[in-house]
Amino acid sequence: MTKGNAQKEVPLGCAPKEVPAGDPRGTNILHRFLLSALACLTLAIGPVRAADSFITVASTTSTEQSGLFGYLLPLFEKPSGIQVRVVALGTGQALDLARRGDADVVFVHDPAAEEKFMAEGNGVKRQEVMYNDFVLIGPKDDPAKVAGGKDISVALKKIEASKLAFVSRGDKSGTHAAELRLWKAAGIDLDASKGSWYRDTGSGMGPALNTAASMNAYILADRGTWLNFKNRQSLAIVVEGDKRLFNQYGVILVNPAKHPHVKQAAGQQFIDWILSETGQKAIADYKIGGEQLFFPNAKR
Repeated sequence: MTKGNAQKEVPLGCAPKEVPAGDPRGTNILHRFLLSALACLTLAIGPVRAADSFITVASTTSTEQSGLFGYLLPLFEKPSGIQVRVVALGTGQALDLARRGDADVVFVHDPAAEEKFMAEGNGVKRQEVMYNDFVLIGPKDDPAKVAGGKDISVALKKIEASKLAFVSRGDKSGTHAAELRLWKAAGIDLDASKGSWYRDTGSGMGPALNTAASMNAYILADRGTWLNFKNRQSLAIVVEGDKRLFNQYGVILVNPAKHPHVKQAAGQQFIDWILSETGQKAIADYKIGGEQLFFPNAKR
């Protein structure tokens, strides 16, 4: 067969059968052929539709390791038919992923970094979703003598002065950024003071908590992940309630003008749901041991 006469392959069962002119069977066969062709077309476009039926959300590890997404996403996915694929990273890494156009939505918790992301033209609009707080975790015997206090600066000064073991995520996450701000607010030059007492792990919240548990060390954690954390050993919350421990989460649609392949409609549908009365109630309803982990505060 010459190149000009080459024919495309037709899926089995999708080609019409030849019928002699005037054969009364022609009408029925043509009808069956049209139905068969429609079925074949549906099969052919099926994978495209399937590919469009999911979005990628770059998010912080706390939303996953707290169990929030495991509870929340099925409530969105079932009625919408849109699957949410979460890439759980530190906030800095999640924003970098989105900068490259490798995510449709960002759901993180470092307002300063999020505003920078927006100023660079990487997002459509930043909207607040929910909040909780950070807590200082430490050994139950509390060698720094900070338990029960509500001043995080006082606690950090005592830990640094005594050179007691402290574990940091060190991963440019929202929690790591908050920790660095708190050391600075306490008047401590961490770069000058760092030593063997300060363990920089470069890991997510769960692994960092495991390290703190094994070392019997102090660590700053988000309350949600802590409440869902099982390997506590001798650790407990030692400082909480300081207004500087407030932890705000935001959601952003990645800018499709910068990355045309971003699934704008599906991504916006997820954002609209998470900010809706239904989505906000679902966030409020997520509890562990009767304790609410996140508090919705979307401005609608």
